[in-house]
Amino acid sequence: MDLYTTVFEMIDMRSFSNLWFWIALAVAWSSASHWVLGVPYDLVLRARRVGGPAAQDLDDLARIHVNRLLYIARVSGPWLVGIGFFLLTSLAMTGFVYGVEFSQALFLLGCPMSLVGVLSVHTAHLIHRERAQGEQLRKRLIRCRLYTQMIGVVSIFVTALWGMYQNLSLGVLG
Repeated sequence: MDLYTTVFEMIDMRSFSNLWFWIALAVAWSSASHWVLGVPYDLVLRARRVGGPAAQDLDDLARIHVNRLLYIARVSGPWLVGIGFFLLTSLAMTGFVYGVEFSQALFLLGCPMSLVGVLSVHTAHLIHRERAQGEQLRKRLIRCRLYTQMIGVVSIFVTALWGMYQNLSLGVLG
């Protein structure tokens, strides 16, 4: 058995029947809901519970990440949107028109993550415009996390349904 065969047996390109895809999906959504605008959620909770230095750390870290995200959006935003739409359209076409399961899986992961990206930029704009700090900042971050989790739940549900459909239809056909 050569290396090429071994690698492609380990990384099956039929994504929905592959455990690695589901692990990657879980890790992606877990990370997306834990790191709100680059700020770890446990820091938000600690700042609310303890206050003091933890609250100051939250304000500083959020300010740094908000400014960084807004700078990237200002400088590279149109290019990132264009490239993102191109990639998502390519994945949707190759996945759902031409039936490439790997593209379907990447689209079902990438499309909702792009919504989380838009949500993050919008939240960063609100925080920057309001110069949010303290309780107001924590409320914004908590709300952003809640919306991210809602997108994640719907995304995982749709992906699971589509994955079961693919596995059942391939099981019947194959």
